Amino acid sequence: MRHDGCGPVPAERVEKPWGYEIIWAHTDRYAGKILHVRAGHRLSLQFHTRKVETMRVLSGLLELEVQEDGQPPRTVRLAAGEGWHLPAGVRHRTAAVEDTVILEVSSPELDDLVRVADDHGRLP
Repeated sequence: MRHDGCGPVPAERVEKPWGYEIIWAHTDRYAGKILHVRAGHRLSLQFHTRKVETMRVLSGLLELEVQEDGQPPRTVRLAAGEGWHLPAGVRHRTAAVEDTVILEVSSPELDDLVRVADDHGRLP
């Protein structure tokens, strides 16, 4: 659903075991998603080799586990209006304390995902 020309922008809903995401922008320079994460669910512990992303919580409350290279993991709570930047290589996992909606903008490499752990059996 990549779009690089001028005109209407389609959106794509992608069902996930933790909820769903809507990819609302995807060009050769950036991507935009809205993640809907159900309370009590979490995404995989993951990192990206090239992809850089920034998230902002639109509603709800989440716990974000982050682990930068050579550092111990830490967990931060993000509420509506708060955001976090994740450079490539940073391990991270998002867990919804309550139903949570997250706006994510990133570089365009949507397939650049290395799962380290997953609650839904989606490891390589």
